[in-house]
This record gives sequence, C-alpha cells and structure tokens, in this order.
Amino acid sequence: MNRDDKSAATITIDPWGSTVIKDYGKLFEEFGITPFDAVLDRLQKPHKYMRRKIIFGHRGYDDVADAIINKKPFAVMSGFMPSGRIHLGGKMVMDEIIWHQQQGGSAFVAIADMESHAVRGLSWEKCMEIGLEEYILSLIALGFQPENGYIYFQSKSQVIRDLTFEAGIEANYTELSAIYGLQQSTRISHMVSVLAQSADILQPELGQFGGPKPTVIPVGADQDPHIRLARDIAARMRMFLVEHRGNYISVRARGSIYQEQMKQIALELGGDVREYEEHIDIYDNDDLHAIEEVVRRIEIRNGGYGFILPAATYHRFMSGLTGGKMSSSIPESYIGLTDPPKEAAKKVMGAKTGGCSTLEEQKKHGGMPDECTVYELMLFHLVDDDGQLRRTYDECRSGELMCGTCKKRAAELMESFLKEHQEKREQARGQLDEYTIVGINA
Repeated sequence: MNRDDKSAATITIDPWGSTVIKDYGKLFEEFGITPFDAVLDRLQKPHKYMRRKIIFGHRGYDDVADAIINKKPFAVMSGFMPSGRIHLGGKMVMDEIIWHQQQGGSAFVAIADMESHAVRGLSWEKCMEIGLEEYILSLIALGFQPENGYIYFQSKSQVIRDLTFEAGIEANYTELSAIYGLQQSTRISHMVSVLAQSADILQPELGQFGGPKPTVIPVGADQDPHIRLARDIAARMRMFLVEHRGNYISVRARGSIYQEQMKQIALELGGDVREYEEHIDIYDNDDLHAIEEVVRRIEIRNGGYGFILPAATYHRFMSGLTGGKMSSSIPESYIGLTDPPKEAAKKVMGAKTGGCSTLEEQKKHGGMPDECTVYELMLFHLVDDDGQLRRTYDECRSGELMCGTCKKRAAELMESFLKEHQEKREQARGQLDEYTIVGINA
C-alpha cells in the first residue's frame, strides 16, 4: 500500500496478499536487496531469467556464485503452498531450482502443506493431492533430477518439525508481527507455519545433508519477509559472531556458556590473538573467510549449527493475461500447467497486448512490447533463443509485426509446450519411486 509520508517505506510486502510492485528499484533502497547485475558478469552460462533481467536482485548470492564457479558444495531450496493449481508463476521458481541443480547444487523442494492447512484451511488430504498432482509431477516433468534432489511435505518431515521448534526459540510474536503485520487474532498455527518456512530454508545446511553450505532461495519479491526472518534466525542460532572491527577481527560469543569453545578457537588460530571474557580479537590475520571457517568447524564440533546466512534471488512478477496481476480467482488471467493446451492457446489469443488501436496506427507507430502480456510470455517462457526474442521485439517496435500474427505465434508455442509438458507429467507419475519424496515414498 502506498503512503503519502515519503519518510516511510512506500512498498508493503505481503507474502499472502496481492502485492503489486511497480518500481522494483525501490526494493534496493527500502529493503536492502542488492542489484543482480554485478553477479551476472561472473557467471559463465547464466539462466535466461538472469540474462533478461527478470531476476533483478539478490541477497548474499555472491557465495553461491563462488560455489558454482569453483565447483564447491551449495544448495538451492524453495517451496510451494499446495492451495491451488500450478501456473506459469510457479514454473518460474521450478525453472530456477532446476538450473541451480544442473550447476551442481543439491536441490530441496518443500510442499508447504503446514502453511496451506493453517492459512488457507485446506485438509491434509487435499494438501497431499494438490502437492502431488499439481506441483511434484510438474517439477519432475520440467527436469528435476533424483540425484541430489529432495522433495518433502512439511508435515511429514520430523527434521522440519524439530528445526521449526528450534527456530521458534529465536523468534517472538513482536518480531513476527513487525515483519508480517500479524494481528492479535492471528492463529498460533499460522505463526508456526512461518517458522516452518525458516526451517525449510535452513534444512540444507544440517549435518545429515552435508553441513553448512551456501544456499539460495529463488523467490518473487513478495516472499522477501520469509528470507529476512530466516537470515535473522540463522544468525541467532550461531554460537559466535565474526566481524571486522577497525584493524582487527573479533570473534564474539553469544553467551558465557561458550567460553571453553572460545579458548579452542584462540588455540587453533594461534598468532596475535587477545582473549577476553566474551570475545577474542585477532590482529595478525585479516582473512575473515578463513577465520569464519575455523569458528564454524569448532562450533559444529561442539554441537552447534554453524549456519551460513541463506541467500536469495528475486524475480519480477509476470503480468496477468488480462492486464494487472495474475489472480487464481480470474482463470483468464493465468495459464496453468495442467490447462488443456488448446484452451491455453485461446487464452493467449485473448490476451492484452501493447499494440495500437488500429492496424494503420500499428504500422505507422509500432507496438509497445514492454507493455504486452503476449511478448512477456515469450520473454519469460516460450522463446529460449535471445536473438529470436530480440527480432520479435524489434519487429513489434518498428510496426513490422502485427499483434494478431504475434499472438498466433505465441499461442502455437504455448499449445506445443503444454502438450509436451503434460506428456512428461504422465511419464513422471511412473518415476516417483526414483525420487526421495518425504510423505509419499520416503
């Protein structure tokens, strides 16, 4: 909701509401999201969402990029609330998960049935049905692999339930209310489902999954509250804080109970290390990363988590086919991955374009692809070749390409994609035993 007071934030992000973001640049200033451009230059073969500026920002992705470049362990994790049909917006997240898995990352996918049950009121049985039929089958059909792939229903995972409890020790109602705008009438289970998402995000760093590693969560900007909370909780669950302070690096204990571990850190680091009651200061080593690794190793040895702050990438929202935001209450505004292909093609033919009102004006002045939902379908999903996409853009702007022709192209591509995707979904149904799916076969 926009506010007249310019000293206050002008964007309210609600992960359960109908957030509309018109100026993504404001998210850099108001929420501390970092532009993605600098990271993009480091990746050898970036995903098309990265190349095309659909992924516009990140938190902490540099460590993930380092892991990709240097072929070190990392993970990708995201989740889906099984409350309705999977559409092209959800496909974006699946595409990003699969790309990171292809780069060598371990991939974790949560079916957030606890959230759906608590927030939307769906039965556990319905959550299971939607989770499998809409989300898991499409995820596998799009290319999710069983190797280094882990799918689970939140309510069926004892690991998630235990980690949710531990995360709850580091959060309180006042904080959750400030982040999410919760009311006094908010149900406790709703708040528990929020903490379960922090557990989802931190799970890939647990010992049974290889220990701490850079982990990226691909999300739309409306999900940033979950990322900020998980990063805060991850920091609070650490035994020590490592930071530069002037001309030295300080390692501070988060409680007096860690004094013995502090001595272990000082002994292992050696050199000019000055010990105090609740912290040690290092004067002859300015390698923050190396010191952090020593601290993390000792922390884990003594029963701690050693979490690395989770990273996130943020992508732009797709427009609804009728203009404005996609809405599950307006079937014409979105295309579901289980839509009959010919019906989806009809939706494309009826979509809002950025063309002129008459053919003559279009030829004279050209179209406006940046305001066209049909071009956006090509940009996000239907055209992989950047050169072909650029030609479509230029032909539209010049008046050479008419909206009817463009719609027909896009409708044919959409029909072809959905037909192939749905065939792969049926193949996936017979491959479920090859996957680790907690709640179904594990």
